[in-house]
Amino acid sequence: MSALHDVLRRHVDDGTVPGAVGLVARGDDVEVVAVGSVDTAGSAPMARDTLFRIASLTKPVMAAAVLTLVEDGVLALADPVAKWLPELAEPVVVRDPAGPVDDVVPLARPITVEDLLSSRTGWGFAADFSLPAVRALTEVQDHGRPVQDWPEPDVWLERLARVPLLHQPGEAWLYDTSSDVQGILAARASGRALPEFLAERVFGPLGMRDTAFEVPAEKRDRFTSLYRPDGTGGLEPVDGPDGDWTRTPAFPSGGGGLVATADDLLAFARMLLGGGAADGRRLLGPESVRRMTTDHLTRGQRERAGLFLNGQGWGYGGAVDIAPAEPWNVPGRYGWVGGTGTTAHIVPADGKVTVLLTQVSMTNPTPPPLMRAFWRATA
Repeated sequence: MSALHDVLRRHVDDGTVPGAVGLVARGDDVEVVAVGSVDTAGSAPMARDTLFRIASLTKPVMAAAVLTLVEDGVLALADPVAKWLPELAEPVVVRDPAGPVDDVVPLARPITVEDLLSSRTGWGFAADFSLPAVRALTEVQDHGRPVQDWPEPDVWLERLARVPLLHQPGEAWLYDTSSDVQGILAARASGRALPEFLAERVFGPLGMRDTAFEVPAEKRDRFTSLYRPDGTGGLEPVDGPDGDWTRTPAFPSGGGGLVATADDLLAFARMLLGGGAADGRRLLGPESVRRMTTDHLTRGQRERAGLFLNGQGWGYGGAVDIAPAEPWNVPGRYGWVGGTGTTAHIVPADGKVTVLLTQVSMTNPTPPPLMRAFWRATA
């Protein structure tokens, strides 16, 4: 693990990040490296139990939660989502993805639960952010907006329904939006608020003690500050321990709203490697895990999603490696990255789990040098 320590230490020393936690596990053999501080002031050292905003590492958790409802028989993969989300019964689709948002055609078929899980609803971010329908989506799904300023889920969904789809359901993989819709679907189908549902069905059973949409006062001494590059080689603050995560937001985002620790993510990863069970506790059946960690995209869909997926595939809630493009790309490797500088993967072929948590936001979908160096060191 000295190589991993050296990688993380180097990026802390050069000012890339104030601190980082890296974890590598194979079975019961777990190594954790924590370097640097929770903030640029050095107010506390980084530690194994430090809390991070995990951003899009929320997506695999959300997908697993939806699959618990499928296994319960509450949802079926082929069900139209309009059964629970009537706002999405009759959206329209732009005739040409590059064309105006008022030149539209009807849905060719209903949006299904499986479309949501595989991120092929027709809503989401494409490689070209200048497309008129993507710009319209950005007005609804504005990630520059503080999390406490998002509207309640019902209001957000009504606004989303007025944005035309970029593609017909099932035709293209698009990033992000489907996971937030999954959160609303899970809440309505279960009859529970999303934070309560996730705590009951995922966090509790797996022992994910620190994962939530908020950080209570007694845990904030373990919570990082969040930064972004300032464009001149430095970092500027975005949020602190007493900021946006001090209370559950009106819109708990199934696509990116959770806070967690490295060990909580390890618990989730072990469940996937165990075919849905870990430490004697079963969350999902093996078939659900297989579907979650299997690529569902066509070659054309993977190619069009190259900005985000780099030629790899997508299961439910995370990417699936299908080609050894880099040393870390092992076919079957499953996981994802978070825009706050986080990443977590499993490698079923050898039972490996890797987790990297930092507190500096990414500036674009391309994994930053630190993330790539971590993957290389743990390959």
